[in-house]
Amino acid sequence: MRQQRMLIPTLRDVPGDAEAASHRLMLRAGLVRQLSSGIYSYLPLGLKALQHIQTIVREELDAAGAQEMLMPALHPSELWKASGRWDIYGPELMRLEDRHGREFALGATHEEVITTIVKDEIQSYKKLPVTLYQIQTKYRDERRPRFGLLRGREFLMKDAYSFDRTATGLDESYQSMYNAYERIFTRCGLNFRAVEADSGAIGGTDTHEFMALADIGEDTIVHCPSCQYAANLEKAVGLLPPSPSSASKQPKLDGRPKKVHTPKVTSIKQLSEFLPISPKQIIKSIAIEANGAPVIVLLRGDCEVNEIKLKNVLGASEFIMLSETDIQKLGSIAGFIGPIGLQNVKIIADSSVMGLQDAVVGANEADYHLVHVDVERDLADLAYHDLRNVTEGECCMSCGHQLSFAKGIEVGHVFKLGTKYSQSLGALFSDENGASEPIIMGCYGIGVSRVLAAILEQNYDERGIIWPASIAPFAVHLLTVHVQDEVQMKLSDEIYKSLSRAGLTVLWDDREERPGVKFNDADLLGFPLRITVGKKAGENIVECKERRSGQQYELTVQQILTHCQTFFQTGGRSSHE
Repeated sequence: MRQQRMLIPTLRDVPGDAEAASHRLMLRAGLVRQLSSGIYSYLPLGLKALQHIQTIVREELDAAGAQEMLMPALHPSELWKASGRWDIYGPELMRLEDRHGREFALGATHEEVITTIVKDEIQSYKKLPVTLYQIQTKYRDERRPRFGLLRGREFLMKDAYSFDRTATGLDESYQSMYNAYERIFTRCGLNFRAVEADSGAIGGTDTHEFMALADIGEDTIVHCPSCQYAANLEKAVGLLPPSPSSASKQPKLDGRPKKVHTPKVTSIKQLSEFLPISPKQIIKSIAIEANGAPVIVLLRGDCEVNEIKLKNVLGASEFIMLSETDIQKLGSIAGFIGPIGLQNVKIIADSSVMGLQDAVVGANEADYHLVHVDVERDLADLAYHDLRNVTEGECCMSCGHQLSFAKGIEVGHVFKLGTKYSQSLGALFSDENGASEPIIMGCYGIGVSRVLAAILEQNYDERGIIWPASIAPFAVHLLTVHVQDEVQMKLSDEIYKSLSRAGLTVLWDDREERPGVKFNDADLLGFPLRITVGKKAGENIVECKERRSGQQYELTVQQILTHCQTFFQTGGRSSHE
């Protein structure tokens, strides 16, 4: 393609609200333009890169035995109501009515639609297993679209669904997709980790997120440098360092806790300074309402509750904090809640509380706390769960090595759905004996447009983009220094035709611009190889520059094609001696 004919509206400056590096680069390099908040148009270069990602996805899923299809983006509300997600999914689901007042949603995900299709088309075990996928635009009414393509209201997604007759079959389908995802993200040039995660509104069990490591990422990854353990913060577990052996300077009373006056001391920090003690010896009590009933949640004072874990333990989609009035109804008072003496209320504890001795809790009385609490003695019937966020300094439960934390961008997610949707929507099959059973499902998503943004977050420098060879809109950037020079133009034309005939994609910068402008634009666009036809054109010599390594060297015209082919056969790694 000749650059003077191509729409590549590069920018010197970008809007101040473009926080993420990928967003700034896509705007500066003319890959995308914003139409509305969280809604973008892909210009030619952006679309080419997006299509290359789609090609990799298709090749790997097809190789794994999945079959591509295309489903509607407009979903009748009846499907979502039948699965129970019309109300559960929340305000992110974009809802609308047609002229007849019938309710619809713009597809945020397609579990209901694909399950209905399979329900109507597959009734026998002989047609199982099968895996189906599509690449399609999705819609979510994000409260705060941000970071360009990383969190938008309209985005391109690959969603796949497996259908099996047995749990063992689901395991095999899941592993097949997991392996395909590893190949996809490796081919895309991403630095990523597969981590244990929570299934969220999709539902199901045994789920992994594929996270591209990047400082701009909104997810926190907890991983062990010594073994293979890795999890999203919402799912991560760790081993806390032991708490101090002594909590309070108050004299002990044998056999029971002691009530001490703590006027207007209502926070962990205030209590720690007042007594004084370590927050690790304080048991904080959080009063919530879940499933219509009050619950007291106990954690060590230096720990924070993990809302996802808490919801899962309680089997609740949401919970709210109890008001001061509701706390008084329990026989306590806000700021001084404690588990000892409370009646008719469910109490659950995080494992950080287990075994604490000489601890401090609220006394359920204004301006008083209890000290010298022994959990095993005074709270013998506690139910323990993993309810907290893992923190810096904790150790791996598997090998004991200290855990590391990193930020990541979720680019893929795989779920074992089980029969969640097949049961609610009636997707059944007949086994060999004619018995009817629900189909066992898996779900596998890749944010294709988010992958594009994640690639740029990991591949740039102060001059611009550094494309992985597999994704680059063009493989070679051919630059003619002076287009008025007939010798340079003639040689450029020969090179362009030679490389194009060999199947290499080439953008030829034949614009009447100053050389400095062309070189700066070439670095900004960041294609893997730049071939510059300049003052040595009469000698059939050109300059070649590798964008990633920065290496520059001269080649004869006869060497160009072989060099380019070798370069890209090795994945765009420097091969020049």
